[in-house]
Amino acid sequence: MFLNCHSYHSLRYGTIPLEELVELASQLGVTTLGLTDINTVTGIYDFIRLCAAKNIKPIVGIEFRNDDEKLYTGLAKNMKGIGELCKFLTEYNLSKKLLPNLAPKLKNAFMVYPLSNAPVRLEKNEFLGVNGYEATQLIKPVYQKLLRKTIAFPSVTIRNGEEFELHKTLRCIDHNILLSQLPEHAHCHPFEVMDTSKTLEKQFSRYSGIIRNTQKLAKRCTFKFDFTVPRNKKLYTGTKSGDMLLLSQLAEDGIVRRYGTKNKAAQARMKKELKVIGELNFTGYFLITWDIVRYSQSKGFMHVGRGSGANSIVSYALGITDICPMELDLYFERFLNQNRKSPPDFDIDWSWQERDEILDYIFKRFSPGHVAFCGTIVEFKHRSIMRELGKVYGLQKAELDQLSRNGLQSSGTDSVVDRVAKLGAMLLGFPNQRSMHACGVIISEEPITNFSALEIKPKGFPIVQFDMHIAEDIGFEKFDILSQRGLGTIASTVELVKRNKGISIDIEQINEFKNDTQCNTNLEIGNTLGCFYIESPAMRGLLRRLKCNDYPTLVAASSIIRPGVAKSGMMKEYIFRHNNPNSFEYFHEVFEEFLGDTYGIMVYQEDVIKIALHYGGLEATYGDILRRAISGKSRSKKEIESLKYMFFESCKRLGRNEQLSVEVFRQIESFAGYSFCKAHSASYAVESYQSLYLKTYYGIEFMVCAINNGGGFYRTEIYVHEAKRAGGNVLVPCVNNSEQETILKGEDIYLGFGLIKSMDEKLAVQLVEERRANGDYTSLENFLSRTHIGGETLQTLIFVGAFRFTGKPKSDLIIRAKMLQSREVSKSPTLLMEEPIQEYEFPIMERNGIEDAFDEIEILGFSVSRSPFELLKTKYRGDIMNKQLLDNYKKTVRMLAYLVSTKQVPTKNGNMYFGTWIDHDGDYFDSAHFATSLKKYPFKGGGCYLLLGRVEVDFHFPTVVISKMEKMPFVPDPRYESGTDRDYKVHERLKEDRSITHRAPYPQEHEIGLPRSRMS
Repeated sequence: MFLNCHSYHSLRYGTIPLEELVELASQLGVTTLGLTDINTVTGIYDFIRLCAAKNIKPIVGIEFRNDDEKLYTGLAKNMKGIGELCKFLTEYNLSKKLLPNLAPKLKNAFMVYPLSNAPVRLEKNEFLGVNGYEATQLIKPVYQKLLRKTIAFPSVTIRNGEEFELHKTLRCIDHNILLSQLPEHAHCHPFEVMDTSKTLEKQFSRYSGIIRNTQKLAKRCTFKFDFTVPRNKKLYTGTKSGDMLLLSQLAEDGIVRRYGTKNKAAQARMKKELKVIGELNFTGYFLITWDIVRYSQSKGFMHVGRGSGANSIVSYALGITDICPMELDLYFERFLNQNRKSPPDFDIDWSWQERDEILDYIFKRFSPGHVAFCGTIVEFKHRSIMRELGKVYGLQKAELDQLSRNGLQSSGTDSVVDRVAKLGAMLLGFPNQRSMHACGVIISEEPITNFSALEIKPKGFPIVQFDMHIAEDIGFEKFDILSQRGLGTIASTVELVKRNKGISIDIEQINEFKNDTQCNTNLEIGNTLGCFYIESPAMRGLLRRLKCNDYPTLVAASSIIRPGVAKSGMMKEYIFRHNNPNSFEYFHEVFEEFLGDTYGIMVYQEDVIKIALHYGGLEATYGDILRRAISGKSRSKKEIESLKYMFFESCKRLGRNEQLSVEVFRQIESFAGYSFCKAHSASYAVESYQSLYLKTYYGIEFMVCAINNGGGFYRTEIYVHEAKRAGGNVLVPCVNNSEQETILKGEDIYLGFGLIKSMDEKLAVQLVEERRANGDYTSLENFLSRTHIGGETLQTLIFVGAFRFTGKPKSDLIIRAKMLQSREVSKSPTLLMEEPIQEYEFPIMERNGIEDAFDEIEILGFSVSRSPFELLKTKYRGDIMNKQLLDNYKKTVRMLAYLVSTKQVPTKNGNMYFGTWIDHDGDYFDSAHFATSLKKYPFKGGGCYLLLGRVEVDFHFPTVVISKMEKMPFVPDPRYESGTDRDYKVHERLKEDRSITHRAPYPQEHEIGLPRSRMS
């Protein structure tokens, strides 16, 4: 038996994945196995399941260490024991104190000391644990006294010599040192491998009592865990009846508020849902969610409720969501059914500026020790591996470049680079560190330390040591408390419109927005840049292909762009059927009956369940397994694979066409973890309409707020461009008008100091506060006398144009600033009389607007006062503009355009790119670049390009397929002497937005061969 095994969850120490550890034990005939990872219980729940599958008795515990110093190991006698161990470790994790040298006295756990920390006397529940290679030391008198309580406790950390080298490398990574600097005490013994029981008995042959002690201790450890028990906080009011009474009253009041007093259908659905919610014991879950939302509303915060919980009319009545399930005929069984063991998921979004206050409320509102963030495991990825191994082995840049080119592939040599490549390949996918889940919060009925030790991460919230998958496995349903910038933009715009125009906007009037003609026109033509979820090039292209001009189509578009639908070919098929509703037949009558509103195409998660139940004939129980699989909350592919046999057997019994059944299951598989439920898509569509309405009617205010909320898909420059298109007069920062954020005065947009990357935020705030307290700055001298500003920052402000109110040229201001700062002008703003300004005559230095544009590019990253086209050497602006593309279908055109973004997409013939551009008129268009043309004509960074390509039109959406392109030169930087190496340096500050799609190439349409006729 091996009771002291380390898996790779002993971070940067163990080298054996859990599954392989248990498999190794099984192969060696081990019947009792202990997992004691260092300062963590991350793997224990997966471990006991794996052991059960191999008929091995699992023992779990924790090895406690201070850095490299092994103190003792705790073995849980039972479930209470793991709670005691976790509570003990949590106390020291949260206080950030070192663990004590002496083990705690716990009722339900055994504590095992190593020889290196052996106490003089062992308590009742304490033992001395000895490795086989340490047995010879037991002859010492100090250990002879403790033989009666000594056990065989061989450590298992590695499997072989190769893994010993990997282990030492991990230790170096942890210590951030070279391999040659690793001290012996910082790594394991090379004999810490799992061997046969006979070897163990031979090592302890002189001490047969030790083996007996070990066997007795192992028998006293029994760790059983019930994976079927829900672990979330069960009750809100304290009693089940009290919860049901409160939830019913809130729901009834909400139905009246939402539908009035006479909507019988709404009332009937509410009663049906309440009955199921009560029977499944989910009332507490709903009330806790309502409590959080109620607090948010009391603070005036906007929120968006989505997830499968948005299928519920009770959620709608409680104000958790704003999606009417009756309007969209949302599938009740996707939300709740009698076979469901876990509550529906509520994903709730807040503005990125307000989420922390919501989290603070949750952690204070519910019992301390019962609330924690889910953890997440950060793995070693290709880049981090190269960086870390490069440091450990002292590789030079050229050697790292070689590794990067070879992709961690061994070249078969004995070089250090080859050795590192082998180790890197072994390390790929290993856990590297534990971190905090982006949004998942657990609210537990029992103290969370009954299940996991807690850790504190930089944000100050406690986190559990396992991830969301394990949390769900052991009975926790997390509350997803998310943040997004889109809500911040919407809320800020509503406030700004009120302040700037005196107009109050009721942003909850969703029906008004959905039915607004101009909003739907903008939606149809893809004029949605800046709008939540519908601004990316791919989404704007989809909107145009669908001629999307209403809410239901937008709901569908929000889902079909997801990878699952796109990968299966169903996105393209949906576009075809939407544009040609009379040119196809339904696969089967079941598809027509249940998916008529989506042309027989599975678009939402509900559609997959409907087809599995009504076409495949699966029982409702399996429908719930499928629900969990396609939601991405479980190990999706394994879950779906487990249903495959049953699906085909059921189809055979029902006499379904075999070819069609194969095609249907292929489509079902594609949804694994990459799809939306309809309510989720509908929630996104509502927020899209809110932002679209604001963009349509208050475009200047909307773009200012998009800039201040960090934008979305694009860089700031593009939102500045949109602000200009909306009619805004965009101005560079000004010390008398600007603030940290970008502000609006009438139609004048003053860019904020926050866009000056080199300017300290505290200084910017001080400049504004001084201006508010004592009035505008009247001159450069006055500014310097009232502020504490360094020479470099002052020079930056002058060059960006922040002192243009003085009417003096920048060259004059620079000389004047140096003179004034050298004299250390008085900084006191409280003088009764200010010294008169001395006027100096400076030589006049001619300066043109092009120089200002280059100043702006250098400081802001883009030009405000000039279009990039005005900086080109050529006066040529292209043969056609975006508005003429549809008239040039199948023709080869020549265009000149400014690069907005690129997206790399894998294909079977190599990577291709999609580009988005701005033409001289300021309009956007898109391009496609195949691998063959990219070899000769690659992208060369931000700027303007001359493009040659053929215009293709895919369902109303034109794309220029590029055959040739070349980046066009800007004029030399006129601020520097011609012929120097700085002539073109600032041009490199112009950047494009880049994205890369990491996935296998999608199959082509002809490879999928979706049927468009009925298959009986």
